[in-house]
Amino acid sequence: MRPGPHPRTLLRRHILWLATGLIFAPFLHAATVEEAQALFLGGNYTGAATAAAGGAHDQPEEATWPLLQAEALNAVGRYQEARAVLDPAIEHSPNSLQLRLESYKTLRALGAVDDAAKQLAELDRLGGARAWAYRSPEDRVALARAALLVGTDPKKVLDQILDPLRKSQPDFRDTYLVSGELALSKNDFALAARIFGTGVKKFGEDPDFWFGLARAFASSDPEAAQNALEQTLKFNPNHLAAQLLIADELIDGENYDDAAQALTKALAINPHLAEAHAYRAVLAHLRADPKTEAVERTEALQLWSTNPAVPHLIGHKLSQKYRFAEGVALQREALKWDPNYLPAKSQLANDLLRLGGHDDEAWQLADEVQKADPYDVVAYNLTELHDAIAHFETLSSAHFNVKMDPREAGIYGPKVVSLLERAHETLTKKYGLTLHDKTIVEIFPDQKDFAIRTFGLPGGAGYLGVCFGRVITANSPASRPNSPNSWEAVLWHEFCHVVTLTLTENKMPRWLSEGISVYEERQARGNWGEQMKPRYRAMILGEDLTPMSQLSAAFLKPKSPAHLGFAYYESSLVVEWLVEHWGLEKVKALLADLARGVEINAALAAHFAPIEQLDADFAAHAVEIAKNTGPKLDWTPPGAADFASAKRLNDFIAKNPDNFTALTERAKELIEAKKWTEAKAPLQKLIELYPNQHDAGSAYATLAHVHRMLKESEAEIAMLNKLVELNSDAVDAFERLMQIAAERKDWPGVLANADRFAAVNPLSPIPHRFAADAHEALGEKPGAISDYRTLLQLGPSDPAEIHYRLAHLLHSIGDVAAKREVILALEDAPRFRAALQLLLEIDEPAGKPAPGSTTDDAK
Repeated sequence: MRPGPHPRTLLRRHILWLATGLIFAPFLHAATVEEAQALFLGGNYTGAATAAAGGAHDQPEEATWPLLQAEALNAVGRYQEARAVLDPAIEHSPNSLQLRLESYKTLRALGAVDDAAKQLAELDRLGGARAWAYRSPEDRVALARAALLVGTDPKKVLDQILDPLRKSQPDFRDTYLVSGELALSKNDFALAARIFGTGVKKFGEDPDFWFGLARAFASSDPEAAQNALEQTLKFNPNHLAAQLLIADELIDGENYDDAAQALTKALAINPHLAEAHAYRAVLAHLRADPKTEAVERTEALQLWSTNPAVPHLIGHKLSQKYRFAEGVALQREALKWDPNYLPAKSQLANDLLRLGGHDDEAWQLADEVQKADPYDVVAYNLTELHDAIAHFETLSSAHFNVKMDPREAGIYGPKVVSLLERAHETLTKKYGLTLHDKTIVEIFPDQKDFAIRTFGLPGGAGYLGVCFGRVITANSPASRPNSPNSWEAVLWHEFCHVVTLTLTENKMPRWLSEGISVYEERQARGNWGEQMKPRYRAMILGEDLTPMSQLSAAFLKPKSPAHLGFAYYESSLVVEWLVEHWGLEKVKALLADLARGVEINAALAAHFAPIEQLDADFAAHAVEIAKNTGPKLDWTPPGAADFASAKRLNDFIAKNPDNFTALTERAKELIEAKKWTEAKAPLQKLIELYPNQHDAGSAYATLAHVHRMLKESEAEIAMLNKLVELNSDAVDAFERLMQIAAERKDWPGVLANADRFAAVNPLSPIPHRFAADAHEALGEKPGAISDYRTLLQLGPSDPAEIHYRLAHLLHSIGDVAAKREVILALEDAPRFRAALQLLLEIDEPAGKPAPGSTTDDAK
């Protein structure tokens, strides 16, 4: 839009213009530039065009009028009329960068790419030869826009034009808009948020700043983004880009009907908006409607038949739906039309990495993008990632190529491969699938690298793993040292995605994909996957249960990490319910229908029931499960006053002896007072009334601690065993069980819990030390040798002892590596007598005394 004065109350001052429909009646007075701009900012584009036409008639020497008129005409898709306005205006004012910029935009919309190229060349010439002549704030911003278009270094534009202008004219709006848009174009969303945030403070009723803020927050803060989007439409109900963003997000949430309505609104404003037709083509593709898809694609390309933005946008959205093969083809089409179209090249690089088997081409494309645009954050991140993972080791098996950090591969790589092969054997057989290509699994010790590989940008802290179809990316335990999770369960979950995505040709809703994976986790091992817990019970019985028909949206914008976890749990409950009531074969038939392009609700109706009935019946089923969770407990939340003192708490418990919160708080209070015996009663009652507690910090864990304090070993063991039966991530319980078993020389018990611990964190020395001791005690030398070697990779606190014990075992089986290990032990502890003696034994043949020793000394 043409820049100009922007008082904060401009729209409010002229609200009467918008309300009285001035555009349809003769002007009572000639509109001022500010009044016409207010109409434009408020979304009254036709009114702005009319006002500008009147202004141009009355003030033919004022170049602002044709500029504003052309902008307004372009907004409603009247591109030829805009060109007819701009051509004579440029002839009259040939040095106007502002007019030529709008002409460049108009010509591209019309597909007049050769004329647009000439206009760009003229912008380049004027900007280079006459930069000194452009001194007004409006011209300086136009100069910055032109410089960016012709490929000037963005930092140079910021340093030499935009930043000085912002300092000298702190209340000039367009400086902030251009700077914010530049940050967005480079995927620097944090910087964009700061710039647009400043703009919102200065120009609180300007919809363009609110929209910029919505875009900046879209990937990191959904609530803030939604608020900014609402503010955008409050100040401009016809904001085209906002309507497109709404449609984009609705498509992500699989709310296709509402997305179509948003696009209808956009096209009612501008019937020729190429992006809107491209989004309609996406919807038609997702609805398996190729005829409509072709019609909408043709409409999108009607004015510019080789517009690379159209296939790029369609491909980008399809890739977000994991249709990577289609996405790749569309990005290649965009690059055929314009080999230098960087958005398509960047997207193609990411798509190829996610498709698998095209890594060399993908990294080459990412490098080309980064060299062409050094400030593109995604491209920079990808090139940095390439260097970071270049040293990864590949472990190959019959069905997998696993790429890991070499150190981690040496520690638990074989277990990863073994687990994946078991998952392959179980799940492909269960679902009747033959996979013809190996699955690629990449495990990252750095969460940032995982996020960049997976999302292109840092973030995604709530994700343990992601599957793209043939490619799985996962965080290693090293990336989440304070958040224990079973890596075995994560990989089982992700490989299940490989199966279901392949079966459906990536045409399945998010909730169903996640639901089956979590369900299969629990089928594989009862304590894997999301489980019912008190918070989930409250969410089901409260207002957080999402209808089946809307479940995918629950993953898109969760209110909190707990809500995201609940979305996984609820989805798995749906799958469990479908299997229990209709059978697995019906679910498999549903997946087959999805592969054929049948819409999800139609497929559900064909095999189960109409979606409205499924919504109602599943809700009733979920409520029943929630009510049967601790059914004899009183789950009513006490008031704050009930916990104000120990006496009030005791009084509340006396009146409500089965209240979950009160019993929990009572136990906590008694433990803090070290009243161990008294603490048992509330904990035992909690377990009696709610036996299926899956949390690592459940009453079982607390009661086990109480028994330990009371030296009630058998009772402690019973509670710990129950805890680990219900929770696969309870590393503290695994460690304690290993300690007890080692004290009792129950070596099989030690090994069982060492395996459990290593399935959560194989990078901790704890399970390997216990396992080494157990293997050695059982005479299982190969196992002990393996564990001691692993311990040395992990950097034990007593390396001399570990080197010595490893040397002793190696020497006992005649392995010459024993000498190296004992020497390493002596390097760490030169006076280590046992190690010195072992070195003498290794150096001397059996039965021969060492030099200088007596026969007795040698014995």
